[in-house]
Amino acid sequence: MRMFARDDIMAALDEQDAMAAVERAIVAFAQGKAQSGDAGHFSFPAPGDAHVKVAHLAGEEIFALKVSASFYANPAKGLSSSQGFSAVISATTGEALALFADGGWLTDVRTAMAGAIAARAIGYSGGTLGIVGAGIQARMQAGMIRRHVGADRVLIWGRDLAKARALADEVGGEAVADLADLVRASDLVVTTTPSTEPLVEDGWVRPGTRIVAVGSDGGGKRELDPRILGRATVVVDSVAKCLENGEAGWAARAGLLAPEAIIPLGDLLADPHAFAADAIVVADLTGLPAQDAAIAGAVWRVLASS
Repeated sequence: MRMFARDDIMAALDEQDAMAAVERAIVAFAQGKAQSGDAGHFSFPAPGDAHVKVAHLAGEEIFALKVSASFYANPAKGLSSSQGFSAVISATTGEALALFADGGWLTDVRTAMAGAIAARAIGYSGGTLGIVGAGIQARMQAGMIRRHVGADRVLIWGRDLAKARALADEVGGEAVADLADLVRASDLVVTTTPSTEPLVEDGWVRPGTRIVAVGSDGGGKRELDPRILGRATVVVDSVAKCLENGEAGWAARAGLLAPEAIIPLGDLLADPHAFAADAIVVADLTGLPAQDAAIAGAVWRVLASS
């Protein structure tokens, strides 16, 4: 088994190719062409959490096992809050081919890619982008969406205004002290925090707003007032997982969202259609193991040939 460090993996990643692979994986999952085991979710008092996921995409020569962890006190210890690794395994012999010691970087990248893919699919094509959060995923979403979809203006809000200002300086955006002001001003709102209480209130969301929610992926996390989803068109990466762990689940349990009304993102990508200009559309993303297999495969194909 070959081992690759984060620098090797970063150098091998072709962003355009990997993003296309992630999009194909989202479609394949919706079409039943991806095998994935039940994701393991672990919570720790540190505070922190970890996910264990494994998946194979039909026709691919490899499958991938991924462990990703987020420990939110790590920056104070001089460590990244994102940690983890991926293992690439042959789907024809079962051999362990490679270990990607990426420290969770591939998970962060594929999450940002899924955010950009979803933003485009739900009808955002540029304008004011509002990022809720000031951490790693906030930075990655801002960059990925700006590069692949577009943004004339980027607004950043974080609980720590100093961190929001630092991130705004880094991405060429503007820090906003009041979250309500960010939401009201944004054409696309992307939520990236590990909050366990709603941050974005229903009354702030104007007609025509598009929202991509990536923070709620288990452990009681939630970022949106469920009433937002009650009056929105809701698109999800996985209906089952979003009802279990995502924003959609909070709204459905409150009787505000009918599960049969939810649109799988893979179906929308395979058969795109426009939403009304004044429609509120929420993309709820919990993260698919198929995406992990896709991005690991894209990197492995480059590294295996080197």
